[in-house]
Amino acid sequence: MHCAFRRHDTVAFTKSVSSQILFNEEFGSPFVIVHSISFLQSDAHSVGVLLLRVEKDELDVQGSGFHVSLEWVTITKTTKESDHGYEISKRRVLQGKSVPHYAAIEPSGDGLMVISYKPYALTQNGEDKHDKSEKEKAEENKKEPLYYWQETEEDLTVTFQLPEDFAKEDIRVRFSPGHLSVALKDPLSPVLEGTLFSSIDHESSTWIIKENNSLEIFLIKKEVGPSWPELIVGDSRGEYVMDPAKSAAIAERLTHLTSDEMNPDPNKENPPCNAQELEECDIFLEDSTSLCRFDGNTFNVTHVVNLGSNQYLFSTVVDPKEMPCFCLRHDVDALLWQPRPDQQDKWEHISTFNALGYVQASKQDKKFMACAPNHSYSALCECLRRVFIYRQPTPLSTVLYNRKEGRQVGQVAKQLVATLETHDPVLGFQATNERLFVLTTKVLFIIKVNTEN
Repeated sequence: MHCAFRRHDTVAFTKSVSSQILFNEEFGSPFVIVHSISFLQSDAHSVGVLLLRVEKDELDVQGSGFHVSLEWVTITKTTKESDHGYEISKRRVLQGKSVPHYAAIEPSGDGLMVISYKPYALTQNGEDKHDKSEKEKAEENKKEPLYYWQETEEDLTVTFQLPEDFAKEDIRVRFSPGHLSVALKDPLSPVLEGTLFSSIDHESSTWIIKENNSLEIFLIKKEVGPSWPELIVGDSRGEYVMDPAKSAAIAERLTHLTSDEMNPDPNKENPPCNAQELEECDIFLEDSTSLCRFDGNTFNVTHVVNLGSNQYLFSTVVDPKEMPCFCLRHDVDALLWQPRPDQQDKWEHISTFNALGYVQASKQDKKFMACAPNHSYSALCECLRRVFIYRQPTPLSTVLYNRKEGRQVGQVAKQLVATLETHDPVLGFQATNERLFVLTTKVLFIIKVNTEN
């Protein structure tokens, strides 16, 4: 069975022998197929396809005005005896603000892994769940707090604003060493009740109604000194107001760490870091790339890894039965990682390409990178003509000594450079164990890589 799309907005499956169309569906807007797999699900043959789109975002008025969507479509063979075709069983969409470096479906169809510069989140009915939660938080922040509270080293003050028609008889406040209850009106129903963050002297605590129709509760701390991060454990309806005297004391303690001038003494001896010593290839963006795994059923994020400065380099298929590998830069080297969805550690390091991380950063015109499935070499090509091949260290048949250090060298890694007889841009780049395939606009070049000598 073959998978193809006849137009940029259509997915079609054909049977290899009779060329019979088993599935044909239009998906509206154009897309690119990022990854596809064939698997058995509940004893039925299924195909998972990952579609990538860059779409206009009318709600994004402050950013680029576009968003990137990843649509995960599962197509399953129908169970009807009279129908030998396929139908869509699931459609799920993720949205983000950057094109993913890596996106692949697990062989079992139970999960999805994405490496991206900006995070992705599940959408439902055209609305981003992440954005929705942010909107809900914003609405909650707009609401007036139920109470305000502030503290000193010895006590806490809690303030409630009361309606005009409240009287003292309508209020009941109860204290205990670790509990506070505030109830209003008849029948008295608690508007604030819960466990205090720390113990209080309940016999000395009290409350009053002030002239501005507010209720003030004074809680005396059992232990003098420690600050409370919250009044009632787990309650977020109140707002903390810092005492002015406490704020001034904190500012005074931090004065020695601040300066009125920007970088007042840049030429002092032994500076902690000299930015000029950093090479351009060592500078990364402030926002770090992340690797996320999404569950195929709930679409919740089950694993997140912050890749930090471990720059994404390329992806490659080492084993057709496994997910594509991804290669990350670690210091000057490049490490190849194989996703292992069935293992507790979801990613396994399977190979290292020495100094490749540093070398590739110096190639300003690079366009594609790849490696052999058996890890015997890595390669990169520029936009035009030149291809660089880096073979893994191999044992020497003769004796070789390092001239500077005088020690015997047991292995040597070789670099090869191939110049293509074309001026057309490179469109594709693929590595096998023995050959490199380089596709330009007019010619397909095949470079034989001798990994034995």
